Amino acid sequence: MAERVFITGMGMITAIGDNVAENLDQLRQQRSGLGYTSYIDTIYKEVLPVAEVKHPNDALSALAGITPREGYTRTTLLGLTAMREALQQAGITDVQTAPTGFINASTVGGMCDTEKVYFDIVDPAKSGTFLQYIDTLDCADCTQRIADTVGFSEHIATISTACSSSANALMFGARMIKQGFLPRMVCGGTEALTRFTLNGFNSLKNVDKQFCRPFDQQRTGLNLGEGAAYLVLESESFARANNSRILAEFTGYCNANEAFHPTSPSPDGDGAYEAMKAALAMSGRTLEEVDYINVHGTATLNNDVSEGKALERLFGNNVPLFSSTKPFTGHTLAAAGAIEAIYAVLAIQQGLIFPNLNFKEKMEELNIAPVTELMEGVSVNNVISNSFGFGGNNASLVISKYEG
Repeated sequence: MAERVFITGMGMITAIGDNVAENLDQLRQQRSGLGYTSYIDTIYKEVLPVAEVKHPNDALSALAGITPREGYTRTTLLGLTAMREALQQAGITDVQTAPTGFINASTVGGMCDTEKVYFDIVDPAKSGTFLQYIDTLDCADCTQRIADTVGFSEHIATISTACSSSANALMFGARMIKQGFLPRMVCGGTEALTRFTLNGFNSLKNVDKQFCRPFDQQRTGLNLGEGAAYLVLESESFARANNSRILAEFTGYCNANEAFHPTSPSPDGDGAYEAMKAALAMSGRTLEEVDYINVHGTATLNNDVSEGKALERLFGNNVPLFSSTKPFTGHTLAAAGAIEAIYAVLAIQQGLIFPNLNFKEKMEELNIAPVTELMEGVSVNNVISNSFGFGGNNASLVISKYEG
């Protein structure tokens, strides 16, 4: 029989906080991290809102517990900061004390640094120290640097499936545990803001010049964000033998890759529907047992219609309470799935339903609307967390209250 998978540690850094506790406080206070960039040299500096971590790289190095050094990009530093907290909460002082794998997710890798010297790199007449940045571009560079710093030596992998990357990393880790490959995995993702991603999404006409409004009739696009988050996953047998503190159970997951279009989801939400349905079936929970859904909710015209229709198809007239937390953190791309998985655990632990900020007008295509005010004292036992990426890469996770 496959092992149950427990969550025993969490760490994060986002635009609303340097750790899990600060994120929880800002969610309770309903304070958004959206604003304008202080660290990206872009013509959109005062035009397009972003959710930026409020520290320069030297300060991030201190948070990560290392001295500033060459090759450690902002993406890597964000990841190390979140990793440090996750391991600390799980009581892990040395990852070598038990076989531990590491699955990291990123879509930009070190592009935050390489794009600064792009024109130098492509000019054949130029040479110099800027060439050292080339090696950091690869998404796996941040994975390896985090692994080397922390000491991971078992299975190490990098996943890059756009917005569903770290949700897929969590799935991969859970599958490794269930199949008996390793008893403990650390999974999540890290992402820094870059001109490339800002320009790319803007060229798709998917970026809002106002603060994003998921599931609102007047929504016009997303706001990008940056951050990192990791969760420590342990098999039931290992967690019990180790006397680990269990935060929640990772009960279900599914990736339903509909391959409808390179950048647009199925208009009827086929992939989202199948992902949620299969993840819930794996979890053993019924439709009625779902208490909250942290939706992908990017506030793009296509996503919110597609995801909303999928919710209505699956749950009928009894769609659970749902909201998007992206107006707090921005869309952190590869880090989003892990960040929102932590928010799912917090919802269960604290009895909270987080508000969908900036919502005013119900979408005409849907009969449902998100939660708009913080709800406290709610019994939350099962949460679905959705992360949907380009190419129809739809990932749904089910996180449940630990029942022993």
